[in-house]
Amino acid sequence: MTDLPQTASWHSISAEETLNRLQTRISGLNEKQVEERRRVAGWNEIPQVEAASWLLLYVKQFNSLLVLILLVAAIISWFTGHKVDAFVILGIVLLNSIIGFTQEYRAEKAVASLRKILVHSAKVFRNGELVQIPSREIVPGDVIFLEEGDNIPADARVIESHNLRAVEASLTGESLPSAKNTEPLPASAMLADRKNMVWKGTFIAGGSARAVVTGTGMNTAIGSIARTISGIKQEPTNFQRKTKTLARQMAILAISSSTVLFITGYFIRKMELEEILIFTLAALVSAIPEGLPAILSIVLAIGAWRMTQRKAIIREFTATETLGAITAIITDKTGTLTQNSLTIKKIFIPGRMEYDVTGEGWEPVGHFMQHQVVIENAEDNSLQKLLTIAAYSNNSGIRHNPEKNSYEMAGDPTEGALHAAARKAGIHPNKSATIRKMHDLPFNSVNKFRATLCEWVKSGRKEVFVIGAPEKILELSVKAMTAKGEMEFTETLKEEIKYKMEEWSGKAMRVLALAYREVSLDTKQINEKDLNRLVFAGITGMLDPPRPDVKESVEKCRAAGIRVIMATGDHINTAIAIAKATGIFTEEEALQKETIALTEKQLAEMDEQEFTHAASTISVFARLSPDMKLRIAERLQQQGELVAMTGDGVNDAPALRKADVGIAMGIMGTDVARDAAQVVLADDNFSTIVHAIEEGRIVFTNARQNSFFLLTTNFAEILTLISAIAVGLPLPLIATQILWINLVTDGTVGIALSTEPGHGDVLKEKPIRQKENILNFSVLPFLVINAAVMTSLALSAFYYFLPSGIEKARTAVFLSLVFTQLFNMFNMRSLKQSVFSIGIFSNKYINLALLVSFILQVSVVEIPFLSEIFRLQRLEISELASLLGMASIVLFFGEGYKWLTFRFKFREI
Repeated sequence: MTDLPQTASWHSISAEETLNRLQTRISGLNEKQVEERRRVAGWNEIPQVEAASWLLLYVKQFNSLLVLILLVAAIISWFTGHKVDAFVILGIVLLNSIIGFTQEYRAEKAVASLRKILVHSAKVFRNGELVQIPSREIVPGDVIFLEEGDNIPADARVIESHNLRAVEASLTGESLPSAKNTEPLPASAMLADRKNMVWKGTFIAGGSARAVVTGTGMNTAIGSIARTISGIKQEPTNFQRKTKTLARQMAILAISSSTVLFITGYFIRKMELEEILIFTLAALVSAIPEGLPAILSIVLAIGAWRMTQRKAIIREFTATETLGAITAIITDKTGTLTQNSLTIKKIFIPGRMEYDVTGEGWEPVGHFMQHQVVIENAEDNSLQKLLTIAAYSNNSGIRHNPEKNSYEMAGDPTEGALHAAARKAGIHPNKSATIRKMHDLPFNSVNKFRATLCEWVKSGRKEVFVIGAPEKILELSVKAMTAKGEMEFTETLKEEIKYKMEEWSGKAMRVLALAYREVSLDTKQINEKDLNRLVFAGITGMLDPPRPDVKESVEKCRAAGIRVIMATGDHINTAIAIAKATGIFTEEEALQKETIALTEKQLAEMDEQEFTHAASTISVFARLSPDMKLRIAERLQQQGELVAMTGDGVNDAPALRKADVGIAMGIMGTDVARDAAQVVLADDNFSTIVHAIEEGRIVFTNARQNSFFLLTTNFAEILTLISAIAVGLPLPLIATQILWINLVTDGTVGIALSTEPGHGDVLKEKPIRQKENILNFSVLPFLVINAAVMTSLALSAFYYFLPSGIEKARTAVFLSLVFTQLFNMFNMRSLKQSVFSIGIFSNKYINLALLVSFILQVSVVEIPFLSEIFRLQRLEISELASLLGMASIVLFFGEGYKWLTFRFKFREI
């Protein structure tokens, strides 16, 4: 075989034609055929991604305009004889590069992790014999054997099926096992609807089958996802774009102010070239916020740590800020909005009121209620009988996991729901010596029921318990169990049951019927032909319930101006019901809109304009493939939305990677989803996303307030230098003194400001605009006033102390700028609220930074060894006190400005 047939429509042809096209037979391939096909198709595996180069990642840290300017400043310092300054500048650059490298380095494992979920061995027919081989050796045309519990090693067309059911939630989003058969399907059938296909990376819930392999390695559905992920270009994050703009703004300020200073000194003041170079160097250093990259990293790190405390683990630091700016969340349904555990919520017995069942998930704790009154199971014979059927016609298991303090289910989820309901009534089939299971008839997709032969140990009486589709059980039943005992199954009773079935189905419940029949004592086995003349016991309504706090979280998203969109592989009716239950849309909105939900088939038939309108207005999308989820995310981004994508399955990975923020489930999620995401939820709770958004908004506020603080400080420093040279005064600060101020004061204060908590209801505000820069003109008057006050105080101190010598005058300027910065720190705790309203002592880190910075700055003046290095001179206590008192003026100017502007609503930051 020199080439392999390529088709995306194996599901649309018969099993016989599939075997013919693949040139194979039901007994499998021989070794020669296998070798020929492997040469063409390769190994059945997903290629690994090359790890990122450590060296290239480190070199990348120097790709910044601010860093380049600092390196130029270091070169100038070296050649002008200021080697200490050069070493200090280089030390700061290296420190920032290490912080940046540590922050950014992470392996891109999204494609590599696909290998982790794949099986290591498979059962294959070779030369007519069933053998077990490593799954990587499978080739197209191989015939594989599948049975309960098996992982599926490759994409394959089912050619023989014996009640086969596959769990495909991680690939399709379908929460229930998919029953498989061999019948051809329309070519247009979506992946989730291809009932004659099985998919690599999913597993078998029940039954057995033979299937012929149609795709291996990258030529599988999961391989297609891997190819999609690897082809998605990683765009700069929202925060990276903003910080790049901020760096450019700072660089322009540094270069332009230094140029003005050089022109003024050299061409107007006629200063010597070396002297003016020293002035210009000092101005350049003063204008550059050396600590900005490190401070922004710290802001993100603190935000990430806070999110971790609230169960949101940040894999990409810049996602912390982007979360605060998102305008749309695309969320999966199963396991994200819901608990991914079927739960029986309703029970109906003919001729009686329906029962409400409390409790959630697999935990066997709850009550049976009518009219808000708890019904004791032991006192209700008909309910006891129904739950006994549920317990014994069942092969699932539920156990408590003490490590996770949760209950886990093994087996079919539907049977698990019935098992949990029976356990709530105290009926435990594995611990009962009263009833013995003798023979089991598994669920059959043709007959649409399962049955179990049971024997009462003491009496020897035997009964068949049957569970299945209500329509089928109604057809096979001739009597009904009621409160008055067994009675003829009248049309009135049947209509009552059908009405209840329609009512529950409309609420997206999965409805099952239960029945029984007594058989002769010599019965040892049962078959389909024996299952007639049943006694109808009742129906159960089950659903995958929403997480308890999801509705409140969705409401918070609405208040925060964030649109919540459900994109699921599940059925549209189920999706609509969950959307209503969680508040994604209200009953009023459902009545007002002509269309409230769409399937992929409907989306695929739309033109570009219709698709854009649907993505912008519809909040529920069902039966989606991975490609369509990705297309919706891309279209929203093209419309200017910042998109967060949540999910847990392999099928979610491409959209998680493409979204501005990918959010994966940590417990239920696959490795693929977690590695493609920037955020992982440790508790799989949708409400954790809301907490993360709140922290994200606080991160942006802290980044902005830190940037404003640094800009005010640096602007005051350079304004002091330019003003001094303009009026003919000596250089008021040298480069080393400026670096010390920027490194120590800016550093300690910056870290403290990074810890500032929120001061209001940030979730009641609109999302941060995508194009809103960290530095904007709205705050310019505030910065100019503060910088002007700081400059005036510094120049006043310089002029006052200049007669006492240049070093003492520079010391006075040095301390004046330090003290005004410390008071300005309180201004920057909030750009909207007074520090007296939020509490001067409400942030202990601010007060600690104040104390540490004050001690360090005074020490460098008072300790002879340090004062000699930085060319400073000791001051009297009275002089220190007077400088400190003068510096407090900047706080009251800031307070007055806030009071005026926000009292009269002149602006909004």
